[in-house]
Amino acid sequence: MNWDQVEGNWKQLKGKAQQQWGKLTDDELDVISGRRTELEGKIQEHYGIGKEEAKEQVDDWFSKL
Repeated sequence: MNWDQVEGNWKQLKGKAQQQWGKLTDDELDVISGRRTELEGKIQEHYGIGKEEAKEQVDDWFSKL
């Protein structure tokens, strides 16, 4: 799976994203709409972590899909 497929299947995958990052709201996940940079930014904002840590978390989540 590549990130374009994540964007294309976001409606199905956003539940998995919410399981991983419970602080993200449904509305935020709708706005993110599968865009990786948006997802990383919201993770940084809600969890108070740096850009690299957010990127690593998204990479780890993506590898498990």
